[in-house]
Amino acid sequence: MLRVWQVNKTIDPRKLAVIFKLLVMMRFSISLLLCSLFLPRVDFSSTARAQEQSAAVRDAKVSPPRTLPGLDEFDAQSDLPTKKPQASVVPKATKSTGEEAKQSGHEVLRVLSPGVFDVKAGAYMVRFRAWGVGFPKREQPGFREALRYTEEQLLGVGVELELKREFDADNLKLVEVRPVGGSVTFSRNAILSGHGWHIEKETGRYGPFSIAQMKAKRMNLGVWRNPLAYGDSTGASPLPQPKLPGALFRQDQQKLSGSPARISFWVSSLGKVHRPGCAFYRKGRGLLTNAPQGYDCRICGGKVGKPRK
Repeated sequence: MLRVWQVNKTIDPRKLAVIFKLLVMMRFSISLLLCSLFLPRVDFSSTARAQEQSAAVRDAKVSPPRTLPGLDEFDAQSDLPTKKPQASVVPKATKSTGEEAKQSGHEVLRVLSPGVFDVKAGAYMVRFRAWGVGFPKREQPGFREALRYTEEQLLGVGVELELKREFDADNLKLVEVRPVGGSVTFSRNAILSGHGWHIEKETGRYGPFSIAQMKAKRMNLGVWRNPLAYGDSTGASPLPQPKLPGALFRQDQQKLSGSPARISFWVSSLGKVHRPGCAFYRKGRGLLTNAPQGYDCRICGGKVGKPRK
């Protein structure tokens, strides 16, 4: 423009100002056109409509309902709350109810025999048996003590039940019983106190039960004072009894001569010798022999035997 002004000084400066304004307006309109093409559009009408609807809802909540006198009285009375039949409320399983049920546990209603008890579950009464532990029968010694022990441990106490097997041979559910908040199970306590023995076939030689039974055997508690009175249930092997007259004669001669009787010793794979009645007799890998070679067991005494007190 300045060059034009310098070349042709006859141009009117007013015309130059008008031309400059036109150029600026063209530039502004071009920028607006580009913005409308590339920028997202905003629907102002929809936002205004949403604000009007929210304001109407707010006014409807605040303002009381209007009724016409004489005409709307019946409708207003019909809207009054009436007594409805109470429906059965089903408790929802929430986190708090689950924690309360876990704290309270299940209540034992009665004890039928050692290790067998009834628990109320809803409208039913279910019968359970303690898993992995055996108890004396009614005609065997130690039955009353085991029954009293079961009643003291389970009656009136909240217990937690963990299902181990659906049904056993007597159609009873096998469960692991643990007092609420306790860490040791009922079966392990019963084995450790000598009121029962470990059923290895049922548990697959469960480690804590096997250790508890070994401790009870060493302390000679409960059923282990006379383990042969329960047959093969406890797993105790009876002393070998000779059946032939010749064997009886040889046994008497050995007693008179002072030599040890020829009994079958169990020699484990580690070379330890166990006598009949030992906790490790015929357990694991080993062999039966009348002339054992190895070092004696510390529990039963091995070849020499443990001296009686």
